[in-house]
Amino acid sequence: MALTRRDLRRAGTGLGAAVASIALLAGCGDDADEPQTSSGGDAAELSGEIIWSDFGGPTNEARQEIYFAPFADDTGVEVTSVVVNDAMQESMMSGEPGDYDATHVGLDLVYANMDNVIQIPAEFQDEALPDDIRAYAFGTFFVGHAQGYLTSTFPDGGPQTWADFWDVGTYPGKRAWPGTPGSYDSSCEIALLADGVAPEELYPLDFDRCSAKLDELRPEMVFYTSYPEIQQLLVSGTAAIAVGPSGQFAALRNAGEDVTVSWNQAVVAPNVIAIPKEAPNPDNILALTEVFHDPELQAEFAARTNYGPGNPEAYEFIPEDVQDNLVNAPSHTEVVYQDSKARSEVTEDLLNWYTTWLAG
Repeated sequence: MALTRRDLRRAGTGLGAAVASIALLAGCGDDADEPQTSSGGDAAELSGEIIWSDFGGPTNEARQEIYFAPFADDTGVEVTSVVVNDAMQESMMSGEPGDYDATHVGLDLVYANMDNVIQIPAEFQDEALPDDIRAYAFGTFFVGHAQGYLTSTFPDGGPQTWADFWDVGTYPGKRAWPGTPGSYDSSCEIALLADGVAPEELYPLDFDRCSAKLDELRPEMVFYTSYPEIQQLLVSGTAAIAVGPSGQFAALRNAGEDVTVSWNQAVVAPNVIAIPKEAPNPDNILALTEVFHDPELQAEFAARTNYGPGNPEAYEFIPEDVQDNLVNAPSHTEVVYQDSKARSEVTEDLLNWYTTWLAG
C-alpha cells in the first residue's frame, strides 16, 4: 500500500523495505529480464541528492511541497530542481550519461526510448497508463490541451468544440496559439478535429490536412512563446480564446479570474517522469517513486494544479468540484486521448512539420 503524507512524516517509515525491493525489481529496458542491482538498504542508508528536471513554475512548486519536502524530511535526500535542458534530456533519453535522475517528458518520448530508462517496481506504477508503457514512467499527470476564455468575453455562452474555435464569426476575437516549434502539443489533433475527423480516425496524423486547417485560422492567431503568456493574452484582451495546457487556465482561476474551459474534445496528453538508465542516483530516485504513487498525495497535487492523476485511486480523495477541473475525470466522457505510441513513431516528423508551418 502506498504511503500517506502522515506515514512519511513518521519515524521509521516503510521506505526502507521499498528501497530494498526497488533495487531488486527495477531494471533497464534492454535488461528487463535481468533486474538492475544496487546497494539497497533502508531509508536511513539513503544519502546524497536527486537532480530533478522539469519546466519549473507552479507545477514544480507543487511538487516541492507535496512530494519532495516529506521525502527529504524522511530520508535526508534533498531534491534539487533544475529547468529541463533540451540537449541534456535528449542525450540522456538516448542512453548517454548526464546529470538528471529524473526528467519530465511526454509519454511519446518514453515509447521512443524504452530501452534507455529504468523500470518502476510494479507496486508503484500508475495504473492509468497503458499496460505496455506502465513500467517505464512514474509521476503521471494528465494535461488537457483545451480551449479557455474569460467567462465575461462570451456572457451568452462560448465555444464548445474545435469547430467553434475556428468560427470567428460566431465567436469573434483573436486566438492565442503556441508559437514555438517544440510546443506543437496537440496542434495537429486539434486541427483535424476542427476539420471533422473522428477521434478514432486521428492516427496516423495527416500533416498536410493539419497545415491546411491551421492556415485557415492563421490570420486570427496570436502566437505565444511561453505558457504563462496565455494568461497575459487573455487578461489583457489581446486574445479572446486560448488553446493551451489546462493548468494555465487553473492558474488564472487561482489568481481570481472567472475562466471557462471547454472539455468537449479537449485532447488528453499524459505527461510523465522518466528515469534515464544513466541516472547518477538510482536508489534515491527509485525510492521517490513510492511517494509519487500515493493516491492522497496525487489528489493533493491534482487539487493544486488541476492536472489529472495517474493513480485512479486518487479520485477517492478528490472532491467533485475539483474533479470538474481535471481533464481525465470520470465524468469527462467527451475528451479525446492522444495515442502516445502512434505519436512516438513520428516524433521527428511532428517537430519538423510544426517548425515548417510556423515559418510559413
